[in-house]
Amino acid sequence: MRLSTRRVRAIVRKELREYRRHGSVVAATAIFPLIFLVQPLFVVFLAPGSSSALFGQWHLLLYMLAIPILAPAVLGAYAVAGERQQGSLEPVLTTPIPREEFLLGKALAALLPAVVIAYGVYGIFLGCVLLFADPDVAAAILRVPDIVAQVILTPLLAALSIWIAIAISTRSSDVRVAQQLSLLADVPVVLLTALIAFNVIPPTPALAVGLIAILLVADVGGWWIVSPMFDRERLITGPR
Repeated sequence: MRLSTRRVRAIVRKELREYRRHGSVVAATAIFPLIFLVQPLFVVFLAPGSSSALFGQWHLLLYMLAIPILAPAVLGAYAVAGERQQGSLEPVLTTPIPREEFLLGKALAALLPAVVIAYGVYGIFLGCVLLFADPDVAAAILRVPDIVAQVILTPLLAALSIWIAIAISTRSSDVRVAQQLSLLADVPVVLLTALIAFNVIPPTPALAVGLIAILLVADVGGWWIVSPMFDRERLITGPR
């Protein structure tokens, strides 16, 4: 299949317009970042300088990788089930756009705001720690390898979450059910990041490279796995 970037961009623009019209969907996406921002800040601000050794054993920034896992699940689950529920999906399905391009556009449109929100929350956290936390605690938390890992892994984890959510969305007729199932499916990945953040699984360069490679394969493979699940006839004629 030859990919048309023009058609993919058209789908992305359409999706972003939909997000502006349905602000509640984007607002729901921001709930998880706020939860994972407030709790670490609360711990950091109350921590004395003597606790820097404990923070040195943890990787608190990696704990916040749960944000790009959970936040885009809401958008990805809305991608098909939400439009189908509102009756706006059928006109698009009657066009000759290939399902691979259609789903890629949907995924990219969900990825953009999710990554922007995640990086924005990271920036707020880093700024607050630098300005208000005890200097010893800040030095223990803000480590270059953790920041680099966070920057690289954020879009990869978000893309994986989106493909999981879109897969569930193609099979669901209720957007709320799709969102709940998508969040539930992401729990194992969140637990893995928590185990790494709290040094239960020691983060090493080899582990980071392995995770990046696995996520790259999963993200590309997710596109090709989810595309055959997108059945136009069933989505048009099936029950809502």
